[in-house]
Amino acid sequence: MGFMKVAKLFLSITVVFSFFMFILASAAVYKIGDDAGWTFGSANVNYGVWAATKKFQIDDILVFVYDKTQNNVLRVSLSDFHNCNAANPIRSYSSGNDSITIMGPGHYYYICGFPGHCQTGQKVDIRVPKVVQPSDLPTGSPSPAPGTTLSTTSVHVTAPAPAKSNAPSFFINNGLGLGLGLTLFMIVIGADYVF
Repeated sequence: MGFMKVAKLFLSITVVFSFFMFILASAAVYKIGDDAGWTFGSANVNYGVWAATKKFQIDDILVFVYDKTQNNVLRVSLSDFHNCNAANPIRSYSSGNDSITIMGPGHYYYICGFPGHCQTGQKVDIRVPKVVQPSDLPTGSPSPAPGTTLSTTSVHVTAPAPAKSNAPSFFINNGLGLGLGLTLFMIVIGADYVF
């Protein structure tokens, strides 16, 4: 094999490896509750405080690790979050090791659906801010008219429900489809250099 073929193969592999490193570096993985995980009772994790210390972004991955015989994970609406209502989840998870990719800005509300768990604090509000583009920033703030007060009302935007797909979630959530496609591409390119 000539030097140029080896150099091209090495360069191709380096480019693909760099692409994967960029993809992996752009998303953070958060284990809900850190070492305690998603649990009820003895761990006494305050999931509200835990979430408030994180800066979640689109494409980050939430990992819920728990004993599936004693816990589950339900994504719910704001109202169901506050009322600990497990009757109408947007989505439910029960594997004991669930990875959920954040797909957009807004609030993602999760509770444990086992009786009594949510009421004692096994719930978390994942807040994902909208990415502010430079064009979205105001150029100046107008002064309020004399005698008016500024409103401090906050608005909660619930993140959209996950889109229904026929593709296995394993391929979507883990980027395996992209990885397999790029691997196949490298095999085809590599075959050209070897033969």
